[in-house]
Amino acid sequence: MAMTRKFPGPSKLLGSPFAWLFALFSVAVAVWMLLTSLKSTRAIFAEPWALPTTPQWDNYARAWTASDFAGATLNTVILVFGTAVATIALSAPAAYALSRILTRWNSGITAFFALGLGIPSQVIILPLYVMMNELYLVDSLTGLWILYVATSMPFTVFFLTGFFGSLPKELEEAAALDGASANRTFWQIMLPLARSGIITAMILNIIQHWGETLFGLVFLQSEEKATLSLALLGFLQRMQYNGADWGGLFAGVCTVVLPVLACYIWLGRRIIEGMTLGSVK
Repeated sequence: MAMTRKFPGPSKLLGSPFAWLFALFSVAVAVWMLLTSLKSTRAIFAEPWALPTTPQWDNYARAWTASDFAGATLNTVILVFGTAVATIALSAPAAYALSRILTRWNSGITAFFALGLGIPSQVIILPLYVMMNELYLVDSLTGLWILYVATSMPFTVFFLTGFFGSLPKELEEAAALDGASANRTFWQIMLPLARSGIITAMILNIIQHWGETLFGLVFLQSEEKATLSLALLGFLQRMQYNGADWGGLFAGVCTVVLPVLACYIWLGRRIIEGMTLGSVK
């Protein structure tokens, strides 16, 4: 029997070049930004595409001290990793229950979480501010942490529900025959099996909140509680009064962007594998 050769469809023929072009453009922008952060302000405007002749490493030192990036980095690390851990701790049991305990309410509750994915942050910012002000949580890292966890729950629950649903049910049946309770089955058997999905969800939460600006700008007012994105914004505002320091500004942008970029490059394969495993059954 003759084998038929499959040709790629038009969507693949058109989509692949655009995907590669977009990837190359993103890499080029990141490299240009890194090189520009090592130039002086005069060199940036005189030769924007040239390589830095003498790297200006003091741009990073100036950006780090002028905007208190040290304190902002500590605030961001505590806030972002605390958000990721709390979100997973709340979302994993909820997702497991929605995927395994079959009731007439499951589809409605899952759809309710899915609806949260389509609500823009700009729409709910004013009601949230009124509520947080009544609870005395404005200008508080704890209040911002609560908001981050709450806004991360819809995606995380929706993602992990599909992931837990892809795990074999025979393992739960075997655990039940051995006398294991539902809680023990979840914590000792199913949760370790869902490690790839949980790590993927945690990484995506970290990437999402590392450079978040809107909630931080609205709900934080003190400089000592600023996150990295707010510290960078404050540095840009000081440039309007103290003179242009574009080298320091690009160094500050690299300080905010490059850690997340490095994390994605390092763990990108794990993210893709986790999302793929959760999408098939």
